Amino acid sequence: MTVRLQRYLAQAGIASRRKCEDLIAAGLVAVNGCVVTQPGTVVGPSDRVTYRGEIVEAEFGNGTRSMPECLLFNKPAGVLTTRRDPRGGKTVYGFIPEPDRGRLIYVGRLDRDTEGVLLFTTDGELSHRLTHPRWGVKRVYRVDVTGRFDMDRLAAGSERGLELDDGMTGPYRFRCLDRSRSTTTDHWMIELELSEGRKREVRRIIAACGGYVERLVRTRYAFLEATDLSAGQWRWLERGEVEELMALVGLGRGEENLRTGQDGS
Repeated sequence: MTVRLQRYLAQAGIASRRKCEDLIAAGLVAVNGCVVTQPGTVVGPSDRVTYRGEIVEAEFGNGTRSMPECLLFNKPAGVLTTRRDPRGGKTVYGFIPEPDRGRLIYVGRLDRDTEGVLLFTTDGELSHRLTHPRWGVKRVYRVDVTGRFDMDRLAAGSERGLELDDGMTGPYRFRCLDRSRSTTTDHWMIELELSEGRKREVRRIIAACGGYVERLVRTRYAFLEATDLSAGQWRWLERGEVEELMALVGLGRGEENLRTGQDGS
């Protein structure tokens, strides 16, 4: 059996299939010692694939998709969603373990100051589909807002989207959880539900409505919440949770056993 190189890399947990195409084009992948820059290259069980000089291993099956490992992390503020920080800052990978096979890739980046639910998986295709607007996977955020915030503008953009500097957002849902006033400014607590994950989108939506984000927490991704995890803690997803995630984005079910009973408490 042979597969396209970008799919092989994605199944090994390097990145999403689309991102793997970029990595190949950048000359970071070699097959049998030779750098390959064409994503359409096919590889088989006897080929030796490396990424940045390290051997990459993925399974060649009979068409049945294997069950990936997935991990839920409650990201603290002040931590980068990246594998390494050239400046030596804290990254999410300093908190979580390595899987038995492949490597964990994050599903949708959270910026340094954003807290809350961050999902990881060893399956690049699963990561890609969970973040792609086509599948409409819901992300829910709690936002503490100050400033001259225009709630009417937020409401007006909810059904058709709001104009940002890179185009219209998709439709979104929101509700006001709380509002208070001090002698200097107004304060709001807003819950915002999106189905896309553009860079700093929540912060830019709030800014477009005249507000300033004091605190931003992602409280849910799909059906997953981190209410049982303190900041900096993680847990492996159970089999049923992984199957439900895969079903949400049209991927088949696998037969491998998942970890149970392990967490980062």
